[in-house]
Amino acid sequence: MTTSGTPLRLYGIKACDTMKKARTWLEENAIAYDFHDYKSQGIDRESLERWCDEHGWQVVLNRAGTTFRKLDDAQKADLDQARAVALMLAQPSMIKRPVLDLGERTLVGFKPDLYAAALS
Repeated sequence: MTTSGTPLRLYGIKACDTMKKARTWLEENAIAYDFHDYKSQGIDRESLERWCDEHGWQVVLNRAGTTFRKLDDAQKADLDQARAVALMLAQPSMIKRPVLDLGERTLVGFKPDLYAAALS
């Protein structure tokens, strides 16, 4: 639970293997969360900008995924936060996942030890 007593919010894509691991970990540790599928529900610019401000757009933009790799070189050139946010708004599957919103901060990606440290 976040400090305000509201459940955590887990952002990602339902079919992603890393998402499944994160969801399983949360469920096995009896941690309540709301799931936001940004492929079907979309994502707002404010959330993306907040995550990029906290972690850097280089962390939030999933450059290893197929969606990013399929872009032409012009779209990948001269990236900055504004261009990265625009790409992620247009193609939410380019957002690294999962993003776990703890209220006061977020975790990007899934590592069991980081989840355990943040949620213990």
